[in-house]
Order: sequence, then structure tokens, then C-alpha cells
Amino acid sequence: MLKLEDITDEMGIFLVRLARQTIESYIKNGIKISPPEKTPDVLREKAGVFVTLNKVINNEEELRGCIGYIIPHLPLVEAVIDSAIAAATRDPRFHPVADYELDEIIVEVTVLTPPQIINVRDPSEYPKKIEIGKDGLLLEWHGFGGTLLPQVPVEYNWDEVTFLEHLCLKSGLPRECWKWHDVKIYKYQGVIFKETKPRGDIIRVDLSKIH
Repeated sequence: MLKLEDITDEMGIFLVRLARQTIESYIKNGIKISPPEKTPDVLREKAGVFVTLNKVINNEEELRGCIGYIIPHLPLVEAVIDSAIAAATRDPRFHPVADYELDEIIVEVTVLTPPQIINVRDPSEYPKKIEIGKDGLLLEWHGFGGTLLPQVPVEYNWDEVTFLEHLCLKSGLPRECWKWHDVKIYKYQGVIFKETKPRGDIIRVDLSKIH
């Protein structure tokens, strides 16, 4: 199983460039690229990953698409290719990215650890078992479900309770559903790499330094 500490900055740069190349090839030519022959062996191990696209509007980043795999079903390099295409063309919240938008979009890749259930005796314990800036959350309840990546509560300056409330809303459930005893909540961690500007330098994101 891939470990986050095995992913070097060079590998992160590789993944973001791969996501960008995938999107541009698919949107411009309708071609899904294959994993590069020189893909590092570590990136051929299975891992969860999300590709996030943010559009720069008036010098601010606005979400333009975000899709991925929570569970490590595919080799990471393949999961990045699939997620990049899906984020650009199949996020139900947005219309597909158009060719002319590619110069305005920042590409971000978040590699994930497998989710682990948060065991509590009472749901009131959840906020104390979540670390903002480290944990992403996944919720499951009778066919409903949703996830929020580790960077989301940092970007919106949420506390733990607000994070849980928005997780419920993202899952299509009432804001207070995290207090239900039959709701399952999992946490996972991630390592994030993104472009500093469209087609710009690629950096490892340190969530502790945001805000």
C-alpha cells in the first residue's frame, strides 16, 4: 500500500503535470492518454486521489470541478488520469470545461490515505477526534454519503463542528446528521500538490500555512 511519505515533491509535480496533460488532451482532441512509460514505480501502487480544478476569476480561485477516488481501487497514475477527465467533464455541479478556459484553470492533485472509521461511544465526541488541516472526512448513512477534503475546512476557516455540518450537507442530509447514532464517519489524510497559477510552478501545499 502506498504511503504518503513515499511521495516526493518530484512525484507531486509529475502527477499535477499528468493531470493537466490529461485534461488538455481530452478536451482538445477527445483522447484519453495512457500512463507515461517513465512513471515512477511508487505511483503505480494503488491509492485514493482527487483532482481539483479552480478557475481564476478576478485574482480569486473558484471551484470549477473536483472528482476522485476515496478508496484505492486503481494504481495512482491511472486514478489521476480518470479523475482529471471526470473533474473537467463530469462534475454534476458544473458544465464541462471548455478549451478556452484551460488558460484560467489551476490544477490540484490530492493523494489520499485509505479512510478509517472514527470510533465514538457518543457522536458528541466527533469534534475532538478531528484535526483541522490534517483530516478529510467521509460520511455514510443508508445510501447517502459525501466527502470533504482536508483543505476545505482550512480554506473556509471552519471549526470542527462546522466541518461536520457541511459534511452532512454535502451528503444530502440535514446539517445536524453527524449527531445521529447510526451515521458512520471516517477520516483520512492527504498530500496536496497544485499549480501556483495556470500552467505555473507546482508546489506542495502546507495547510498549516494557509490563513
